[in-house]
Amino acid sequence: MTAVAGGGAGRAPEPAVTAPAGGDHATSSARTPAGGAPTFGQNPRLERRAATEAQGMSAATAPLEGVLVADFSRVLAGPLATMTLADLGARVVKVERPGSGDDTRHWGPPFSATGSTYFESVNRNKESVELDLGDPEDLALARELALRADVLVENFKPGGLERLGLGYEALAAENPGLVYASISGFGSAGGRDLPGYDFIVQALGGLMSITGAPDGTPGAGPMKAGVALVDVLTAKDATIGILGALTERVRTGRGRRVEVHLLSSLQGALANQAQAYLGAGVVPGRMGNEHPSIVPYQLLATADAPLAVAAGNDSQFTRLCEAIGAPDLAEDPRFCTNRARVAHRAELVPLLEAGLSGASAGAWQDKLTALGIPCGRVADIGEGLDYAESLGLSPTVEVHDPAGTVIGRQVRHPITWMPPLPPRTQAPPSLGADTADVVRWLRT
Repeated sequence: MTAVAGGGAGRAPEPAVTAPAGGDHATSSARTPAGGAPTFGQNPRLERRAATEAQGMSAATAPLEGVLVADFSRVLAGPLATMTLADLGARVVKVERPGSGDDTRHWGPPFSATGSTYFESVNRNKESVELDLGDPEDLALARELALRADVLVENFKPGGLERLGLGYEALAAENPGLVYASISGFGSAGGRDLPGYDFIVQALGGLMSITGAPDGTPGAGPMKAGVALVDVLTAKDATIGILGALTERVRTGRGRRVEVHLLSSLQGALANQAQAYLGAGVVPGRMGNEHPSIVPYQLLATADAPLAVAAGNDSQFTRLCEAIGAPDLAEDPRFCTNRARVAHRAELVPLLEAGLSGASAGAWQDKLTALGIPCGRVADIGEGLDYAESLGLSPTVEVHDPAGTVIGRQVRHPITWMPPLPPRTQAPPSLGADTADVVRWLRT
């Protein structure tokens, strides 16, 4: 499949050659079991690999055991959604361009010993198959995969898969239980031709307008988030939609199309900031690390480094004032209620920082935490992972190659299950690692 211009972080490019749908390939004559709706994730033609057992999840414990996902997505939002499904036990077959694969295989530095860390972050527990959607034979194989699937995830330019005969309507006619998730930047209507890049959506959707230092302060100006946050939010929304559709399928026996796009996922996550505009006509602006409605809820200077302090109620504020040796601040009419503190933020913050100036951020974290005051020094990512480990959260998991050799560590799936589920730990696949096996299976 050859890329063309117009793809972005939220979607995949169209192939340069549009081949006719169809071809000589086997299709299932029974997509649902006789007698009614399928059970959750049931697919009568799915041959589950024995590797699942070796990866630590049995058929009795994996929530999505037996679910087949055809992954036609690339970059971040789609692959993160499908990796989440894989972490929960689904079999995910990732369709990639022959010779080059997912764009992110080449994004770096940084690179690990096995490849791009960007690609590896969202592609574990998957099988990789190289198919050229511009080639009739490969397109027929891709269609067969889609017809066997419980879930299809794609982030092609809107309409791209339809032109290949891989759109929802065409596939659902033969596979009515299919849950078909489409991810784009701006939807399939007026924004269908707009490139879906996370950075652009952060700008157009309003996030950058409330992120960064306010005008008149050092470093003032709009700022993007430090990670492709909109892609991540969109991935989570796509996963929610897919799981909801699979649950509905238990009752109805039918799948449905699920459409998510970066702009709506961002705006759905603006929460109180969006409602400030809709409910009160207030257009929020940049406040740096300050909170528009709570004080102190921001970074405060200490003797050596900033400290994040979140005194969310009057009791916590009173204890903070006592801890820094300024109990009178809690009685001052300018500061005795949160509403008053918000109004007099500029006067209060220097007084709090004067009290904090006598000790380090780490010392204050220990002292204030012991007093029940939410706070924390600013850690880097490595320190954050170490902190999670110290709390017993086991934030990372070892991943293994097909021979079972540990080849790295990744951040684990964030959900903790009770009783616990052993994690699936298959490392991200090399390009085309499973092509022969998958093609052989599709031709049977």
